[in-house]
Amino acid sequence: MSSSQKRAIQNYRSRLSERGLSRFEVLGRDEDRDLIRSLARRLADNTPEASELRASVSRSISGEPPARGGISATLRRSPLVGADLDLDRPRDEGREVDI
Repeated sequence: MSSSQKRAIQNYRSRLSERGLSRFEVLGRDEDRDLIRSLARRLADNTPEASELRASVSRSISGEPPARGGISATLRRSPLVGADLDLDRPRDEGREVDI
């Protein structure tokens, strides 16, 4: 490999590491190629969905039971927390109906 090619690869890898990414090779079945690539693409995003996917895959692989309190933790992360919503509704007795 020429020195310009080595320099180009080194520059590419340094740009990846600046973004918090690294390049690696994975061995797997040919049928799983698209699945693994799409999974890697999703995990490379720095989004809450990527974090949830990462946790779900980690739990699935480790075989541990899910942690308790997951629903309440999810509700506490809701964007509506502290939004002072008025959730009371008027209580009507209904209407008179002749049967």
